[in-house]
Amino acid sequence: MCTSRRAGMEMIVRYRVSVGQYSRLYQDACPQPYRDGCPAELASSLMKSITARTCGRLTPVVALLALSAAVAPLAEADGVPPQRLNWKPCAQGPDDSAGKDLDRAGARCAELTVPLDHSRPGGRTIKLALSRLPATDRAHRIGTMVLNNGGPGEPTLGMPLQVRTAMKDVATRYDLVGLDPRFVGRSTPLDCGWPSGMFLRSAGPTRTRFDHQVAVQRDLAERCAQRHSDVLPYANTRDTARDIDLVRRVLGERRISFLGYSYGAYLGAVYTQMFPGRTDRVVLDSAGDPDKWGPRALQGTEDETERALRGWAAWAAERHGAYGLGATPTRVLATVNAIVTAAENHPLRIGPYEVDDQTVPYLLSIGPGDDRPAARAGFASIVQTLNEAAHRRPAEPGPELDGLLRFVLTSAGSSLASPTAAIACGDRAAPRDPDTYWNDIQRSRARHPLFGPLKNNIWPCAFWPNLPRERPTHIANPTPALIVSATGDPATTYEGSKAMHRAMTGSRLLTLRNTTAHGIYGEYGNACVDTKVNTYLTTGTLPPTNPTCQS
Repeated sequence: MCTSRRAGMEMIVRYRVSVGQYSRLYQDACPQPYRDGCPAELASSLMKSITARTCGRLTPVVALLALSAAVAPLAEADGVPPQRLNWKPCAQGPDDSAGKDLDRAGARCAELTVPLDHSRPGGRTIKLALSRLPATDRAHRIGTMVLNNGGPGEPTLGMPLQVRTAMKDVATRYDLVGLDPRFVGRSTPLDCGWPSGMFLRSAGPTRTRFDHQVAVQRDLAERCAQRHSDVLPYANTRDTARDIDLVRRVLGERRISFLGYSYGAYLGAVYTQMFPGRTDRVVLDSAGDPDKWGPRALQGTEDETERALRGWAAWAAERHGAYGLGATPTRVLATVNAIVTAAENHPLRIGPYEVDDQTVPYLLSIGPGDDRPAARAGFASIVQTLNEAAHRRPAEPGPELDGLLRFVLTSAGSSLASPTAAIACGDRAAPRDPDTYWNDIQRSRARHPLFGPLKNNIWPCAFWPNLPRERPTHIANPTPALIVSATGDPATTYEGSKAMHRAMTGSRLLTLRNTTAHGIYGEYGNACVDTKVNTYLTTGTLPPTNPTCQS
């Protein structure tokens, strides 16, 4: 029989015991998949369960305290020892230009020790590298903002410098933290020793060429398993989110702000799902559909990529005198198709590189994704070089094309491509049957002959040595966030950003219209977007409705 509710003051005095007791009840009530952080949407039903099981003896204050403590993941328990960060200069030698730039700006760097397996906090550990550019207006300091550059696999250590420029005056009120995620950049590395970034390929025009890709992807997976089978199960977004929360703890912050681009937007959304109530101001730039992230995230982006290519072709046609690629958009696209056909007949010789029919579509997919004049001119120069090679004339790569080809065709890209693939494979299981991919390729090829075989191609994940340790995170929470997207984003599409907005019911979607770009705030150069984001970062108040900006 339940007794009457005790006096509020007595409950407040006893709340330390109550919070721990009711937190355990909350964790017991939470379904097993969420035991490391119950999603916010379960709060109402679980709190009713707790209230019933405690005969209603919770004041509102104690109930909120209990709920706040209960959603803390198990990694927040006593198993992870407290740490003090040893902040020191960032430069690691005379040739470390990025580290020197951070030092000149007043940043400092440190290493944080985290569990490899967060369910075993006393076991094997790895290191995370982080930088911090401190707030200079300490009297009006808002807090710490953790940054992520995306990828996954993109180092973030130097990102505070670019973000400080984008944030303008409000940057003085934040400690900006650049965190190289686990296995990325200066953190404990994961390098599969791949001879090239060969998973970034098209399937090619025939089943024979696709079967070659199957053999290549199987070999890449086996190489990674030979080197890193012991750590691959822990390369995933959920463990990265747990790392971020340990960073929050060691910095002594109750809540952190977060800014992430592309995959970094997905990481930020996962953090809000796993750690409700731990964020202050959240900006998710170029966010994709959270339910589609994984080894097949490119699938379904063919239309946007083709629109971007057509937009660039119209621009190039107006400058036929400069680039000689065609006087009309149709003729420019005919030049592109001729390059593809030439590569199918024989690999193109560009300087020291051989560029085949499985590489050319990748180059053509990433170039037109930015409609700013300088980016379009750079891509036009790349197509010029490819066209020269297609006509069997001497062709030397410029700096941009040389960097792309070194990444895709040599081992220089292994240290970046390896964690990219490992995290995607660790987040979501991929189909194991090559015929699944071939059938998707053939279906897509009918409408998208150039990009269908690229976007639907097989990855090493089809042969990955381990399946994901956890189910993909289902994003569904009311966390306030500002999602930024361009209507013509060919990588993480505008439809994907709208899906993220629907999943995060407390968010607002800031749309940059009539724009082809990926990465908007502080990168594209739109004053309207930058002002709206900075207003939110200053005030902490989201716009009342979904705002729009024009290119």
